[in-house]
Amino acid sequence: MSEAIERYPDLFRKYLGKIVSYADNYYAALNAAVFIDGSFVYIHKDTKCPMKILTDFRINAKETGQFERTLIVADDRSFVEYFKGCTSPSYDKNQLHSAVVELHCNEEAEIKYSTIQNWDTGDENGKGEIYNFVTKRGVCASRKSKISWTQVETGPAITWKYSVVLKGDDSVGEFYSVASTNNFQQADTGTKMIHKGNNTKSVINSKSISAGKSRTTYRGLVHVQSRADNARNSCQCDSMLIGDMSAANTYHEIQVKGSSARIEHEASTSKIREEELFYF
Repeated sequence: MSEAIERYPDLFRKYLGKIVSYADNYYAALNAAVFIDGSFVYIHKDTKCPMKILTDFRINAKETGQFERTLIVADDRSFVEYFKGCTSPSYDKNQLHSAVVELHCNEEAEIKYSTIQNWDTGDENGKGEIYNFVTKRGVCASRKSKISWTQVETGPAITWKYSVVLKGDDSVGEFYSVASTNNFQQADTGTKMIHKGNNTKSVINSKSISAGKSRTTYRGLVHVQSRADNARNSCQCDSMLIGDMSAANTYHEIQVKGSSARIEHEASTSKIREEELFYF
């Protein structure tokens, strides 16, 4: 990103910090103050990226933090698929990851953003974990644009997640999540879908498995503004508990200010004893 800022300053003035402002929250402000590099992707009009863009972020140093920033812009009728991996070695001290991701999707464009978070889970006493406080947000800025988030999460001690603003008419937002936690991990796996345009659609599908003394929480919001006619949303949250000490919570908030929206929500929780795993 540092090289791109020098080569394409006009693009950064137009897009950087416009979706996630430094005033958005404490960790966004921290990232804006100290980040020095990251990833920048710009897809020109009528261009489909022929390959997946792969990146890997790793925390190597002990007692440190990582504050990268990602900016992806898909111009009209373009397509891009971005894959991000996150890893870290095992330490006896906690570490901080505070990233910011901004996705800007223009008319009839599509962005697929996938993350596998394989941070250190820490030991059975909760030492050596990663605190993963990230702010990730996408905006479907124009008609028929589409953003898809996919996350696989096995690592951080504490984490929270993504949101999509469906501003353009006929835009689509999707969120797919699989989270597996153990020991003392806490994972917030929810998302926010903000419907502003007409005929917008969103899909949320969240799966979680909790073991040990860990806790998974789906914390979601579906907000339909009064001028967003014919908005559609489908949300499904499924949780599995292993053992007697794990927990799973679902906090799903629905705010509908129009009369033509159709909102669906389904949630389930099942429990399995540790000795039953032997038969799988």
